[in-house]
Amino acid sequence: MEDSEAERYRAPALDKGLDIIELLSSVDGGLTQAEISKALGRSPNEFYRMLDRLVRRGYVTKLDGDRFSMTLKLFGLAQFHAPARRLASFATPIMRELAEKSSQANQLAVFDRGSVVVIAQQEAPGYWGISIRVGSHISLFDTGSGHVLLAFHSPEERRMMVAEYMRSTDMQEQPAEFFERLDQVRSRGYEMMASLQTAGVYNLSAPVLAPNGKAIAALTIPYITLINRPAAPDITKTIALLIEATGQLSELAGSQLEAVGEGR
Repeated sequence: MEDSEAERYRAPALDKGLDIIELLSSVDGGLTQAEISKALGRSPNEFYRMLDRLVRRGYVTKLDGDRFSMTLKLFGLAQFHAPARRLASFATPIMRELAEKSSQANQLAVFDRGSVVVIAQQEAPGYWGISIRVGSHISLFDTGSGHVLLAFHSPEERRMMVAEYMRSTDMQEQPAEFFERLDQVRSRGYEMMASLQTAGVYNLSAPVLAPNGKAIAALTIPYITLINRPAAPDITKTIALLIEATGQLSELAGSQLEAVGEGR
């Protein structure tokens, strides 16, 4: 496109908003309005209304009073686009194999715009199993999926995810012990917790990791003891099967991310 034609179709307000988003996404810890203005070579007054709108729309948040930082809203929007969206369909054979080997149901969940959303579900092969409908919104605080999605992000990203989740629910701030548990989950590589929704069920959850080590999804088995299938794997063996499956999915997710990068 010629320079004159490019100028003809300029949208200054949109350009200004995108400049802010691109700048904030490239720094850790956020920037003040004055620092943003200096970095972009404009007057601070030019960015006041734009920053206000970005905060109100949830793309930017204020930290420590006067510093602005990106939220995970764009990350959430991207979850249902390539490659994460394709992950749900590519995960199907791995999830089916996991169900067969473990005799348990399993589901894949992602963090999306302040919610934990189930994007794929595999039924147990036998008569009994715990299933959750695809599209269900589940707790960030009270489920294995939520714990894993939080655990495999940086502390700052965790705070952003919690803030977004709390804005979309009536949940209260979590105590320090909760975040200590997340560090333990990250250290051992998976979560194992008694279900806070269904008696007799244990949530076994492990992360699907991007190449940078961050969780793009959580694969969870709602484990129940199967008395009618004595040969079914015990909980220790089931955890090993889950970790094997998420390792395969992480490798798959990494190859998809690389493919998208090469196509740019």
